[in-house]
Amino acid sequence: MNAPAAPAPHERITAAIRAAAQRGPALVAFMTAGFPRRDTFRAQLTAVAAAADVVEIGVPFTDPMADGVTIQRSSRAALAQGVTLRWILEELAAMPAVKAPLLLMSYLNPLLAFGYDELAAAAERARVAGFIVPDLPFDEGGDLRRALEARGIALVQMATPVTTPARLAKVCGACRGFVYAVTMTGTTGRHVAVPDEVIAYLDRVRAVSAVPVCAGFGIRSREQVARLAGHVDGVVVGSALVEVLERGEDPAAWLGSLRPDPA
Repeated sequence: MNAPAAPAPHERITAAIRAAAQRGPALVAFMTAGFPRRDTFRAQLTAVAAAADVVEIGVPFTDPMADGVTIQRSSRAALAQGVTLRWILEELAAMPAVKAPLLLMSYLNPLLAFGYDELAAAAERARVAGFIVPDLPFDEGGDLRRALEARGIALVQMATPVTTPARLAKVCGACRGFVYAVTMTGTTGRHVAVPDEVIAYLDRVRAVSAVPVCAGFGIRSREQVARLAGHVDGVVVGSALVEVLERGEDPAAWLGSLRPDPA
């Protein structure tokens, strides 16, 4: 008998989130590649991936328009050390595989400069399971989506509180891996109190999505994660984790502090 086919990269993301969500919202942990130091990237990624369910690696960019001051600062510092998209992919390909599925979060220009077909091939070699591209409108993402889907790699789509129902259904229908449900308009890093209207919006996203839904922007505390439980499958933690890494603290201990107590 033939052995069962290995799951596609985007399926590994979905499976990891769904497995973790049985115990509470999965943790999608964001770190800027090469920050605070380029020479510790591999060790830092290994530590984060051991504690998170999925890891989102930020590709430094000169104009990160969706990011707040923390990630802007980390992006500038990484660029100053020579961190590039090509360097990140080469590092990932050369290092041992980590526990959690990996995504790259990149603005569009570096991906265009790389070339979509070459990017998809390099991502496959680097065991990258998906991409998040905040400045790529859904209607303009067909070329990148096709290049990635040919290798089973996810293009994670973003929804916002102002996404119309018709567009939300279209975005969720095209999404692989998970849907990134932005909790607010604006930039990352600000604390979000998670009011009732945000909960209602997240419930709407979840109702039309066949893949897990993860809430992001402003997630910093265990109380927020507990408030979101039952309304999303996971949370994206970014600026707060970047600050933990910047201070030289233990990312595993901090990520663990966000999870519910074992039953």
